[in-house]
Amino acid sequence: MSHNPCGAQTHISRVSRAAVIGLHVNRTPPPPERSEYLKRSRLLVTFTAGGGGGGGSSPLTRGALERRLRSETMLPSNTTGSLVGAGVPLSVPFEGAGDYFIFIFQIVFATTTVLIAGPVVVTILATRALRLQNRFVFMLSTSICDTLVGFSVYYVGLFDVSEEYPSRNGTYNILPSLLGVNILTFLFAQFDRYLAVCHPYTYSRFVSRQLVVGVNVYCWFYNIAHLVVRNLLPPSKATQLYVSGIIFLQIIVVTKLVMTVKLYVVARVQVDREPPGADKESKKESLRILIFVVISFLVLWGPSFVNIIVRFGTGGGLKFRNDATNVFAIMARFNAVCTPAVYIWGSPALREALVRTVWGRVCPRVGAGEAAAPR
Repeated sequence: MSHNPCGAQTHISRVSRAAVIGLHVNRTPPPPERSEYLKRSRLLVTFTAGGGGGGGSSPLTRGALERRLRSETMLPSNTTGSLVGAGVPLSVPFEGAGDYFIFIFQIVFATTTVLIAGPVVVTILATRALRLQNRFVFMLSTSICDTLVGFSVYYVGLFDVSEEYPSRNGTYNILPSLLGVNILTFLFAQFDRYLAVCHPYTYSRFVSRQLVVGVNVYCWFYNIAHLVVRNLLPPSKATQLYVSGIIFLQIIVVTKLVMTVKLYVVARVQVDREPPGADKESKKESLRILIFVVISFLVLWGPSFVNIIVRFGTGGGLKFRNDATNVFAIMARFNAVCTPAVYIWGSPALREALVRTVWGRVCPRVGAGEAAAPR
């Protein structure tokens, strides 16, 4: 049997064209993959014209063509581009010193939050004397929330995530709902302190520890229920619920401002009139902590809240690439560090229990130094 080189070359060309048609029939790539698609197309043209680009000594099968395409168009593993099956890209492209600073800052911020808020949670849970006081129940709820925020920064701060509606690679609104838990908890804590100081007899008779625990559980339940409903509703209905939630938050913010002013007046006038004693010092301490926490919360979270209102109301406002570069979102999350830090600073009882329960065991020298300090 005679060998026909022209026939072999024709066979290669037909096989290559068949593989090209089989791979690309009815396949239009999405815009984010356009550059990869063009590179694949140029390779296909080269394979078709040159019999596989390797001298054409053997027919180019479909399997060989697919393997070659995958190897030739493979991108580096640390890329932040959008590829099918590549997972969520990183938050920054690492093209300059600023990108490295943002990435390192997010790691430090998340770790700091967990190391400050987490020990507060452990201390209150492990100290019965603190758990029996209503104000520490509110501290426990917000500190749990802050600890979860710290852990979430390892995702929203290190990867390309945007929680602004509509979200991209988001957490199904879980992180924004944690902010809602803190807002409601602070509001109820303000009412709790107001009743405790201005109406002590009514407070001691009707406000029990079980009631306070139930109020904190309600704050979590309400936000979880709101979160589930938003994720189950159609997009149009979910948008309406989101807008109504913003309006509801405006009412809460105004109420918090009024209560903050009221508590400040109470702390300056009514508490100072009481006779000296442990009860007076406890009231002053709790009011001071709550006023500092609420003011810092409103100052840090206010810019993000205003920007959201402007974007929905006028279509303007500032837009950011993702949450890692969103200055307003970073300020809002910074509450997760400030709030437990204020708790530790303003409450000697919490500070002593923290050293004894957590840091004294992690670093015995700290616990020994605290025990030897004069009272």
